[in-house]
Amino acid sequence: MNWTQQIDGYCERTDPGLWSEPVNALSNAAFLLAAALMWRRTEGLPLARAMVAVLATIGLGSFLFHTIATAWAALADIGPILGFILLYLFAANRHFWRLRVWPALGATALFLPFAALAGWLFGQMPWLGSSAGYAPVALLIAIYAGLLHRRLPALARGLALGAALLVLSLAFRTLDGPLCASFPLGTHFLWHLLNALMLAWMIEIYRRHMQAAPA
Repeated sequence: MNWTQQIDGYCERTDPGLWSEPVNALSNAAFLLAAALMWRRTEGLPLARAMVAVLATIGLGSFLFHTIATAWAALADIGPILGFILLYLFAANRHFWRLRVWPALGATALFLPFAALAGWLFGQMPWLGSSAGYAPVALLIAIYAGLLHRRLPALARGLALGAALLVLSLAFRTLDGPLCASFPLGTHFLWHLLNALMLAWMIEIYRRHMQAAPA
């Protein structure tokens, strides 16, 4: 694979230049702002603090991708997102389901075959495009919300809202290409803004759960 190959995947980009996607690039500041706000709120919660650190890394990786726009920068964009998903799942399995460490790790590892299968199924919907790879995450959050709604109703409502925010942000990610002719700026920057809000919200509901849970 040519790691320096240029990638033109978004409406705003019109040439290989570093600042061909200024709005997409600068909108990643939302991730850094969200991380800064959540850092102050997660004192004393090591896993939450780790999530916040990865949240900031998501913003930096996405900034690289929307400026340098190469294959290696795409990996820097995707890698932290996968890291956040796995870290959050581990925290959820540990503290929402009260699993011990090894069972929680095992349950977290199951995300990979789940995402592969669900991603393939969503991939059969051509209109989703590359967003099909993220759709399994929204589905899994909704599944957790449904399974937890009797035992932890407040948490379940928070998870359901997180899933809804992710679906909304995915809608703008998906519409970036189809609306390009009529809206040359594109809608991908709204994916950044809403996704930063969604990830901060997911950390917040974990924080609330941990503060409400008995020692």
